[in-house]
Amino acid sequence: MARIEHIKRRLDNWAMWRARRDANGLGFPSQNILAVWMASTKQPPKGRETTIPVLHLEAEETDRAVQSLKQSKPHLFLVLELIYLRDMGVLGTARRIGRAPSTVHAQLDAADRAIDEWLREMVRDRERKLAQLWAVKDRLGGFTS
Repeated sequence: MARIEHIKRRLDNWAMWRARRDANGLGFPSQNILAVWMASTKQPPKGRETTIPVLHLEAEETDRAVQSLKQSKPHLFLVLELIYLRDMGVLGTARRIGRAPSTVHAQLDAADRAIDEWLREMVRDRERKLAQLWAVKDRLGGFTS
Protein backbone atom coordinates (compact mmCIF):
# COMPACT_ATOMS: atom_id res chain seq x y z
CA MET A 1 0.00 0.00 0.00
CA ALA A 2 1.11 3.55 -0.66
CA ARG A 3 1.69 6.14 2.00
CA ILE A 4 -0.96 8.79 2.63
CA GLU A 5 0.71 11.94 1.27
CA HIS A 6 -0.95 14.51 3.55
CA ILE A 7 -0.03 12.40 6.62
CA LYS A 8 3.54 12.01 5.35
CA ARG A 9 3.72 15.82 4.97
CA ARG A 10 2.35 16.23 8.50
CA LEU A 11 4.97 13.82 9.85
CA ASP A 12 7.76 15.74 8.07
CA ASN A 13 6.43 18.95 9.64
CA TRP A 14 6.16 17.20 13.03
CA ALA A 15 9.79 16.04 12.79
CA MET A 16 11.01 19.63 12.24
CA TRP A 17 8.80 20.86 15.09
CA ARG A 18 10.06 18.14 17.44
CA ALA A 19 13.70 18.84 16.52
CA ARG A 20 13.17 22.49 17.43
CA ARG A 21 11.29 21.61 20.60
CA ASP A 22 13.93 19.11 21.67
CA ALA A 23 16.59 21.81 21.13
CA ASN A 24 14.82 23.90 23.83
CA GLY A 25 12.94 25.98 21.29
CA LEU A 26 9.49 24.83 22.50
CA GLY A 27 8.73 23.82 18.92
CA PHE A 28 9.60 27.25 17.57
CA PRO A 29 12.73 28.19 15.61
CA SER A 30 15.66 29.18 17.80
CA GLN A 31 16.25 32.26 15.63
CA ASN A 32 13.76 34.76 14.32
CA ILE A 33 12.88 34.60 10.63
CA LEU A 34 14.91 37.71 9.75
CA ALA A 35 18.07 36.28 11.31
CA VAL A 36 17.53 33.00 9.45
CA TRP A 37 17.00 34.86 6.17
CA MET A 38 20.12 36.99 6.68
CA ALA A 39 22.19 33.90 7.46
CA SER A 40 20.81 32.06 4.42
CA THR A 41 22.05 34.79 2.08
CA LYS A 42 25.60 34.12 3.27
CA GLN A 43 25.60 30.32 3.49
CA PRO A 44 23.29 27.39 2.77
CA PRO A 45 21.04 26.24 5.64
CA LYS A 46 22.26 23.37 7.80
CA GLY A 47 20.34 20.50 9.34
CA ARG A 48 16.68 20.90 10.21
CA GLU A 49 16.87 24.58 11.16
CA THR A 50 15.53 25.84 7.84
CA THR A 51 13.42 28.71 6.62
CA ILE A 52 10.58 26.30 5.78
CA PRO A 53 7.64 27.41 7.89
CA VAL A 54 6.48 24.89 10.45
CA LEU A 55 2.76 24.80 11.10
CA HIS A 56 2.86 24.66 14.88
CA LEU A 57 -0.79 23.82 15.56
CA GLU A 58 -0.70 21.06 12.96
CA ALA A 59 2.52 19.72 14.47
CA GLU A 60 0.97 19.71 17.96
CA GLU A 61 -2.05 17.77 16.67
CA THR A 62 0.25 15.33 14.88
CA ASP A 63 2.29 14.94 18.06
CA ARG A 64 -0.84 14.01 20.02
CA ALA A 65 -1.78 11.50 17.30
CA VAL A 66 1.70 9.95 17.31
CA GLN A 67 1.78 9.85 21.13
CA SER A 68 -1.55 8.00 21.09
CA LEU A 69 0.22 5.17 19.26
CA LYS A 70 2.66 4.73 22.15
CA GLN A 71 0.08 2.75 24.16
CA SER A 72 -2.14 1.25 21.48
CA LYS A 73 0.45 0.39 18.78
CA PRO A 74 3.96 0.72 20.24
CA HIS A 75 5.61 -0.93 17.23
CA LEU A 76 4.26 1.84 14.97
CA PHE A 77 5.31 4.52 17.46
CA LEU A 78 8.85 3.09 17.49
CA VAL A 79 9.08 3.09 13.69
CA LEU A 80 7.93 6.72 13.51
CA GLU A 81 10.39 7.71 16.22
CA LEU A 82 13.32 6.02 14.46
CA ILE A 83 12.44 7.29 10.98
CA TYR A 84 11.36 10.84 11.79
CA LEU A 85 13.04 11.80 15.05
CA ARG A 86 16.28 9.83 14.94
CA ASP A 87 16.55 10.14 11.13
CA MET A 88 17.65 6.50 10.74
CA GLY A 89 15.94 5.88 7.41
CA VAL A 90 14.16 2.70 6.40
CA LEU A 91 17.27 0.50 6.24
CA GLY A 92 18.64 1.72 9.58
CA THR A 93 15.25 1.28 11.21
CA ALA A 94 14.90 -2.23 9.75
CA ARG A 95 18.30 -3.19 11.17
CA ARG A 96 17.49 -1.61 14.55
CA ILE A 97 14.18 -3.43 15.00
CA GLY A 98 15.35 -6.65 13.32
CA ARG A 99 12.82 -6.60 10.49
CA ALA A 100 12.91 -6.45 6.70
CA PRO A 101 12.71 -3.04 4.99
CA SER A 102 9.38 -4.13 3.48
CA THR A 103 8.03 -4.57 7.02
CA VAL A 104 9.14 -1.05 7.92
CA HIS A 105 7.34 0.29 4.82
CA ALA A 106 4.21 -1.65 5.81
CA GLN A 107 4.42 -0.24 9.34
CA LEU A 108 4.79 3.30 7.98
CA ASP A 109 1.63 2.70 5.92
CA ALA A 110 -0.18 1.37 9.01
CA ALA A 111 1.01 4.36 11.07
CA ASP A 112 -0.28 6.76 8.39
CA ARG A 113 -3.68 5.10 8.51
CA ALA A 114 -3.79 5.11 12.32
CA ILE A 115 -2.85 8.80 12.47
CA ASP A 116 -5.37 9.64 9.73
CA GLU A 117 -8.11 7.87 11.68
CA TRP A 118 -7.09 9.62 14.94
CA LEU A 119 -7.27 13.01 13.18
CA ARG A 120 -10.66 12.19 11.64
CA GLU A 121 -12.00 11.20 15.06
CA MET A 122 -10.68 14.47 16.51
CA VAL A 123 -12.59 16.41 13.82
CA ARG A 124 -15.77 14.39 14.48
CA ASP A 125 -15.42 15.08 18.21
CA ARG A 126 -15.02 18.82 17.60
CA GLU A 127 -18.08 18.82 15.33
CA ARG A 128 -20.14 16.97 17.99
CA LYS A 129 -19.11 19.48 20.65
CA LEU A 130 -19.90 22.41 18.36
CA ALA A 131 -23.32 20.93 17.56
CA GLN A 132 -24.00 20.52 21.28
CA LEU A 133 -22.99 24.14 21.88
CA TRP A 134 -25.34 25.37 19.15
CA ALA A 135 -28.16 23.21 20.55
CA VAL A 136 -27.71 24.82 23.97
CA LYS A 137 -27.59 28.27 22.38
CA ASP A 138 -30.82 27.61 20.48
CA ARG A 139 -32.56 26.30 23.62
CA LEU A 140 -31.54 29.36 25.61
CA GLY A 141 -32.36 31.77 22.80
CA GLY A 142 -28.80 32.97 22.30
CA PHE A 143 -25.83 33.87 24.44
CA THR A 144 -26.47 37.58 24.80
CA SER A 145 -28.25 38.99 27.82
